[in-house]
Amino acid sequence: MSTRGQEDALVARLQEEGLLMSDGAMGTMLQRLGLTDGGAPELWNVEHPERVQSVYRGYIQAGSRIITTNTFGGSRARLKLHDLQGRVHELNRAGVCLAVEVAHPRGVLVAGSMGPTGELIQPLGELTMAEAMEIFAEQAQALAAGGADFLLVETMSDLREVEAAVQGARRATNLPVVVTMTFDTNYHTMMGVSPRQAVETLASWGIRVIGANCGNGPDEIRAVMTEMARYRPEGVFLMAQSNAGLPRYHQGAIRYDGTPQVMAQYAVAMRNLGVNVIGGCCGTTPEHLQAMHAALEQVRDQPIPGPPTEESRTPVESREARTARREARRAARRQRKA
Repeated sequence: MSTRGQEDALVARLQEEGLLMSDGAMGTMLQRLGLTDGGAPELWNVEHPERVQSVYRGYIQAGSRIITTNTFGGSRARLKLHDLQGRVHELNRAGVCLAVEVAHPRGVLVAGSMGPTGELIQPLGELTMAEAMEIFAEQAQALAAGGADFLLVETMSDLREVEAAVQGARRATNLPVVVTMTFDTNYHTMMGVSPRQAVETLASWGIRVIGANCGNGPDEIRAVMTEMARYRPEGVFLMAQSNAGLPRYHQGAIRYDGTPQVMAQYAVAMRNLGVNVIGGCCGTTPEHLQAMHAALEQVRDQPIPGPPTEESRTPVESREARTARREARRAARRQRKA
């Protein structure tokens, strides 16, 4: 398949079907299979390939039409925490190959996952844009070598890091790039990016599929995706992958409180906003995906209402209001010091 064919296949699938269900949490499932806290999930791509592949297979059986590779922390910067920085190509390529083997025969697309570096880019940190681009280019090249259909830059909070990832990926490969950011700080990213700013900025860079993942559960992502749907530029597809609720400590383990029924309701809500790719993030299991798939099938032939038009229907604060509130706080502090 040519690179251009791969790009056309991704967009054409969305244009033809309108909606694709993606998958759930990789870390959650690997922990069920024995991964301990502090271990490198990507190392399992070569040490326990059958377990990683069982996760991929479980999501496909649950109805996922896109599966995400076990490579979220596969960049040199993240693997360095485990003294594995010299194995970027090996571990990323292995993760994709395992996915391709079970996905492509069933017509399922493979998303090569690329997460944040974990470092701040200048001027906030020491990492330069050039270094960040090189880090992402190296990982992207390995994911492409394994046969990924597209690259998924996910769980981002800084648009500069997204820019480095997109430019690095484009420099190293011709694969399409999909981007999702996490809006877990008062409906903004940790770096202050709003859903509207994200969808408009990323679309201007030529990103065709844009969305949100992780965060504080379905209620939060519903507000975020409402804002994205309202300001979606023409030709852009939306993607939502919410955590299965919030993590709770229960009987010595962390559990997410979003039931399959809760996630099924979330899936239908996303579909009704016009979101094109719907899946889950942390805590989301095949059981959740099965319920989501069944719920989406039930409403398959119903009209899609789209986002409400009233600004008051979303709690996401506008950039202007956020700036005004920040300036008011500063003025108040200056007055108290005077």
